[in-house]
Parts: sequence; structure tokens; C-alpha cells
Amino acid sequence: MISDEPVRGRFAYLEQPWLFGLPPHEQMRPFIERAVPLPPIHHLFGLVPEDASPGRSSWSIPASPWLQSAAGLFPGGSLALVADAALGGAIYNVLPIGTVLATSELSMNFIRPATPASERLIARARLIHSGSRQGLSDGLVEDVHGRLLAHATSRCVLRGLPFDPPLPPDPLPDPEPVTFDSPDPHARPVRGTVLAQDEWDAATGLDIMRSWQKGEREPPPICQLFGWRLLDVDEGAATWTVPASQWFCTGFGTFYGGITAMILDVGISTAVTTTLPPAASFGTLDLKVNFLRPVTADGRDLRAQARVVHRGRTMAVTTAELEDADGKRVAMATSSAMILPGVPWHTAAPRPTMDAAPGETE
Repeated sequence: MISDEPVRGRFAYLEQPWLFGLPPHEQMRPFIERAVPLPPIHHLFGLVPEDASPGRSSWSIPASPWLQSAAGLFPGGSLALVADAALGGAIYNVLPIGTVLATSELSMNFIRPATPASERLIARARLIHSGSRQGLSDGLVEDVHGRLLAHATSRCVLRGLPFDPPLPPDPLPDPEPVTFDSPDPHARPVRGTVLAQDEWDAATGLDIMRSWQKGEREPPPICQLFGWRLLDVDEGAATWTVPASQWFCTGFGTFYGGITAMILDVGISTAVTTTLPPAASFGTLDLKVNFLRPVTADGRDLRAQARVVHRGRTMAVTTAELEDADGKRVAMATSSAMILPGVPWHTAAPRPTMDAAPGETE
């Protein structure tokens, strides 16, 4: 697993606290210009800032094949990998110097799934409100072709720094060159199995997930990338672990909220898959994550459980909880999905929205 490798990247805000002395919307400039060390999450899946101004923020990631599920599509929660940064940035960029934030709630409504054919995923967010204790933002996630993939909203809590930030140097220091013997994880040849449609047509989702749990099938790429391990699965339920690796940390040295959302969503998707008959698929409609306490990137396993609480003919509603290695609940999520009997996964390219307008094509 990539999560077992030595971590790449550094924590710029810890090593260069003068960054906090810049106006927040200017703090992204050194990152955009690669003038400061980039964090582990950049090296893991290629997250970068594209633009920053007061009340606005844009970030992007490559649509790497490593983000594929066993169905070949990107789980909806993978869009949180880029959305959470943009949403938080839109709020952060108007805060007074010496103020920081943490995501407390992330909500996403999905329009269509992404695949490697999306090429790049871009999130653009705007500020809705910023007060003394909380901030609100919303934004859109699109692919490089301009297809709308998701709408997202965020609530962040605000707090002051426990120290007075030093003044930034003038001019800013040149970045230290860093080289590695191999490409960053997201740019390497992909590992993991994407199942052919005839395998989905021949077996129930539960049978496929059980064969995965028993080691009879190779885990899909996204699980290889994040060290996701399925412990137990039954109809409508799944239990899994992911290491709380420093690979999942931001430039602040904190565990990234977009990773937490993705971890929960992949397990939710697994639980929904266990309810599918042969030759069926589903589309995730929404995901809401509440962040309850910080995650410590100590390398120990985070443990999560998901349960389908409603399974109708066309809809499934699922809840999930994530605990740290000490048994403390750190996040919880709810999600709904539309069941699509007789509809293939369409892994070759993003399919139209599930409520596509007449004549809509890709």
C-alpha cells in the first residue's frame, strides 16, 4: 500500500510560520508559484491551488485512474478531495491575519460521476458568510471539459492563532529543490482491479464484495491508494479501516477533511453495493459529513462502519461513522443513492445526469 511508504511533502505553515503574517488571500501565492514546500496531500493525489482572492478560491486535482472504484467510476466522495480545499479557501481568504479555520460540515450534491476521461477536476468556491465564529461557502466541481459534477457547501469554525505571526521576509525565500526517485503516487502506473461489466451482470453486489473481503479479488485502485481495507461485509453493511497516515495531511500539518469525507463515502458505496442484484448500478445523489473532532495523523487505523438504513425500489439511504484508534468518534455521514436496475456502470466515460434533459449527450 502507498500509505506504507515514507511520506513526501512538508508542512509549510509549521516550518515557515511567517506565512500566517500575510493576508490570507495572499498566503496561497507562494503555493501557486511553488515558492514553499508542498504538503503530503499534494504528492499523494496532486491537489494544487489555482487561484485565490478575497471570498474566492479555486483548486484542482488530476483525474487520476487511482481514484477509480471497482466499477471504474470515481466515488462521489472523491470529489470532496478538491471541493473541501476550495470551500475552505473561500472563507479563509477574508479572515483577519492570525485567524484559522476547520471544516465542521461538508455537504455535496452529485450531478454526474467522474472518470479518468474527466482529465482534471476543478473546484471553484465563493464566500457566503463570514462572522466571528463561523463561515459559510458554496461552490461547483467541474471536469476539464466543463461538465458539472457536483455542487457543494461548507461550514467552517474560526479561531485565533495561539501566537502572533512573524512578519514575512522580503523578498520571499527561494524554494528548496526536492527530487524523488519515483513519480508521486497519483502519477504512477495504476494498481488495482476494475471489474468488467459482465462480472457485475453475473453476480450480486454482496457476492462481489465478499469475494473482495476474502482476498479472492484484488482491491480497486482507490483502496490501493489510500490503504483502505475491508474487514466485514453483509447485506446493507460494511466495516473497514484506513491508516491515519501523514500522507493525508495539509500544509498546516492537519488531517485533511476531504480525505475524511472520501473515506466515509467509499464505505457507504460498499454498503449500498451489497444491496444490488446482478446487472444493476447506482448513482450517489448526495453526501453530508459532520466533522466532530480532529484526526491525529499517528499512523494507527481509523475504523468505520456504514449501514443502509433504507432500501426502497429506487432509493437507498445510508449512514456511516468514523472512529480513531482510541474509539473516539471523529466524523459521521449520511448519503442517499438512486438504484438503477439494468443500467450498466458506463465506465468508459461520464454518463449523463440521472435526470438528463431530452437529447443530452456527453
